[in-house]
Amino acid sequence: MAKQINQKMAFYAMTSLFFIWGFITALNDILIPFLKAEFSLSYTQAMLVQFCFFGAYFLVSPLAGRVVAKFGYRNGVFIGLSTLALGCLLFIPAASVKEYALFLGALFVLAGGITVLQVSANPYVNCLGEPQHAASRLNLAQAINSLGHTAGPLFGTFFILSATSSTAGAEQVQLPYFLIALAAITVACSFKFIELPKLDFEQQKDVEVSGSIWQQKHLVMGALGIFLYVGAEVSIGGFLVNYFERPEIGGLTTKQAGNMVAYYWGGAMIGRFIGSILMRKYAPSLVLALNAVMAVVLLMVTVFSTGKLAMWSVLAVGFFNSIMFPTIFSLAIRGLGQLTAKGSGLLCQAIVGGAVFPLLQAVVADKFSVQLSFLVPVFAYVYILFFAMSQYKGRAQEVSAA
Repeated sequence: MAKQINQKMAFYAMTSLFFIWGFITALNDILIPFLKAEFSLSYTQAMLVQFCFFGAYFLVSPLAGRVVAKFGYRNGVFIGLSTLALGCLLFIPAASVKEYALFLGALFVLAGGITVLQVSANPYVNCLGEPQHAASRLNLAQAINSLGHTAGPLFGTFFILSATSSTAGAEQVQLPYFLIALAAITVACSFKFIELPKLDFEQQKDVEVSGSIWQQKHLVMGALGIFLYVGAEVSIGGFLVNYFERPEIGGLTTKQAGNMVAYYWGGAMIGRFIGSILMRKYAPSLVLALNAVMAVVLLMVTVFSTGKLAMWSVLAVGFFNSIMFPTIFSLAIRGLGQLTAKGSGLLCQAIVGGAVFPLLQAVVADKFSVQLSFLVPVFAYVYILFFAMSQYKGRAQEVSAA
């Protein structure tokens, strides 16, 4: 019989999911250069990895929302982890057949499972406590997500990129994804033995809200912000290995470059822990605005410089990415009341930006250069700055609430 747990333990249980999907998502940054070399792909073709992975968010999110609404958060987590494990296991036949399309299919199934986890965990953690600390709470959970993002590239480099010169070939991905499948199944089974506290979202609302989610201006603006942010974050991460291999930037080997990706995601982890503390004192929208400005500055530096300056400036973007997703999510979903579930589904659909932006940057990289392609995510951070300032001006009470 499932055992009821308190809110604190529920938070710990749900944040374990943030680690899992962060770990797997960052593993794509290692998978992309591996498959690019294995199948002799162009940048655009290689970025189909991100297109299929994040495209699943757009297609699966509406279904995921209905699954969670019908079966509850605990069962939603079990379904999501089981689907995730299935996607990982599909890497085994894909590697045996050595067919790129099968890898893309496996990634789609895997990401479908992660989508169910996102739809379950983000709004749950957001509402698991006092509303005025929602942004801080979600940033703390996302810090654990960044810990997974940091560990993922190291894990992938050890199991995948360290053997790119051997005769293992595509089969090199089978063991790591099999291990992830086993871990996902283990966690899924553990969730069958606990009962998460039931949250009444209507008690969490600031005001009574009715009508369509499309009438909520801050939600729609936030959805566009999520689309652009995830697109920028994923696009930058996906190009780092190939970027650092270039002689004018880092001149690193593939394995060395793969290990450097951990600094990008590690910066995000540190930034989220710091951001979680700062947003209990300062307005979340102002912290978001400052981070957006810094991301723009650092990207301009990496585009118009070379060597270590170019390398470390793009890595530093990860630190300022840190608080963006959870802060945009919290600002967008605030005050939705009974529309919270639908609003969360829309925000999760907006994660499809991770499918679109890497392709746009890949087109620029193929036509011009990888370095110039980093101008693409600049536009995303400019909009995030606009969104942050609009939310600050529209919510003067935010300072006193924080």
